[in-house]
Amino acid sequence: MKEKETFLQVWDREHKTTLKVLKTFPSNKSDLKPAEKSRSAKDLAWTFVMEQATMIDGVIKGHVDFGNMPQMPGSFQETVTQFENNYPKLVEKLKAMSDADWDSKMDFFIGPGKMGKVRKGDLLWDALHDMIHHRGQMSVYLRMAGAKVPSIYGPTADEPWA
Repeated sequence: MKEKETFLQVWDREHKTTLKVLKTFPSNKSDLKPAEKSRSAKDLAWTFVMEQATMIDGVIKGHVDFGNMPQMPGSFQETVTQFENNYPKLVEKLKAMSDADWDSKMDFFIGPGKMGKVRKGDLLWDALHDMIHHRGQMSVYLRMAGAKVPSIYGPTADEPWA
């Protein structure tokens, strides 16, 4: 199996898990912030929408445009719906990407204020890992909101494997 196909399989599994976490969050608590420096739950949910769309479109175009972001929807539920609805279109874009393009390099941040050539496939893996990291944050928000934490990689206190 080629790397791109492996990525698509992993991304599909992780997307479903992230969607489960987002759908579990009580939308009436979308303003929850664990700490002053933390983002609200709604802002954190928007990160999933923006990161997957911005990185995939940017990798395909060869330039990630962080300065041209769309407006965040008005509600937490609209954000979750957008995350769910964007996914099939993004998958099709990645499926159409050639192996040569997947392995090609583009300019991207490699440190504070420093740009360098990074392989497009590596950027996509990094974006996926970052989304997994943010999903971990969202699972903490779930607990703080009094919601049940669903199984992510195994059982939780709220969703045991019995």
